[in-house]
Amino acid sequence: MHLGLGAFHRAHQAWYTAHASDAAEWGIVAFTGRSRDLVDRLTPQDAVYTLVERAADGDRFEFIPSIVRVEAGDDVPAFVAAVADPQVAILTLTITEAGYRLAAGGSPDREDALVASDVDLLHSALTGASVGDAILTARPATALGRVLLALDARRRAGAGPIALVPCDNLPDNGGLVQRALTGLAGRISPDLTEWLAASVSVVSTSIDRITPAIDTDAESQAVLEATGWLDAAPVVTEPFSDWVLSGEFPAGRPDWESAGVRFVDEIATWENRKLWMLNGAHTVLAAFGQTRGHTVVSTAIDDPVCRVLVEGLWDDDARQLPEFHLADYRAALLERFRNPRIEHRLAQIAQDSTTKMRLRIVPVAIGELEAGRDGSGCAAAIAAWMLGVRAGTAPLPDGIDAAAVAEFEASDRHTLLNALDPRLAADVGLTAHVADALAALETS
Repeated sequence: MHLGLGAFHRAHQAWYTAHASDAAEWGIVAFTGRSRDLVDRLTPQDAVYTLVERAADGDRFEFIPSIVRVEAGDDVPAFVAAVADPQVAILTLTITEAGYRLAAGGSPDREDALVASDVDLLHSALTGASVGDAILTARPATALGRVLLALDARRRAGAGPIALVPCDNLPDNGGLVQRALTGLAGRISPDLTEWLAASVSVVSTSIDRITPAIDTDAESQAVLEATGWLDAAPVVTEPFSDWVLSGEFPAGRPDWESAGVRFVDEIATWENRKLWMLNGAHTVLAAFGQTRGHTVVSTAIDDPVCRVLVEGLWDDDARQLPEFHLADYRAALLERFRNPRIEHRLAQIAQDSTTKMRLRIVPVAIGELEAGRDGSGCAAAIAAWMLGVRAGTAPLPDGIDAAAVAEFEASDRHTLLNALDPRLAADVGLTAHVADALAALETS
């Protein structure tokens, strides 16, 4: 099963499943986030779609048949029934970083009104006198609330163990999701908490494949003209793909190794390499590149000012990733970024940029400061983000008024740094580097 059906899942996890040596033995029941659009587009074509691998020198077209049924994410009874089916061995998730609704430390955000409401709802539903009816009628508002409701139904059905595989760009995504589910379950049902510990394995993953938003109707027409295939829901992606996993699959899994997947005992360094270098660079380009008139990654990376920002960030990243020889990886990233036929739009990447900065830039900056270095590459990246916030190309952090960043006085810089991490705001050296970088970028 999958929750959060979109282009990335179809270019990544579904693609790997289709390429596994035992692909004929596996199928995916895919639930959207909430919209019915993909349900309406994919169901008439039996959920088969065209994957367009868009290289700089041309396109390659492929049918992907691994999704066997598509459902709307707001159909909670269907989701609960599917998770409770003993034939289901794995639930993968792509619900975006913000969709987990975690506090800064990674625990469930108890100040989030929807999280608090779901805890009350699920406690009442799962511990009341009419549990069976309550499970059928409960409608949690959050993704993890729906997952917990469905897992409890699986527990009651005796459907056996299951693996959860979060595929979003969160560091230690498996650990975070496991702690979040356990923390929420502890406030809902002791029986569910005990069963989660015994029967649910949460697998950590590092995922990588650039999959831009597209004009679906235009791409459908392009596929028709190139192949003769009528497809209402094609996906466009780059040729490169990577997937690293760490964890157990107690109910079995596809032979993903045969499709190129790596299974490792320790995933943190793999996660960090991708999260800090690819996603971190994207976040900086998205915030600052738009202020220089760019709309896509491929033109922003060829802007000398943006390129220097990215290279400086990567220099800091490399010092925090001594396990890797990164010259080849950096060269590959530049080639991927510069592919002019992948229209990876900066406005799309800039969404939730405060959360992304906290995950992709702040840990490197803290690591550099703790090592006694100045973190100047991260400081310049933070300054670029600040300029994006002021220009409106990156959203304001929650609780901060636009007037607070109008002039970038010292107090304004402190406010934004504090929104990222108070440790950054408290470091005199880093704040000075941010101020210097702001001055340099404003006149570049």
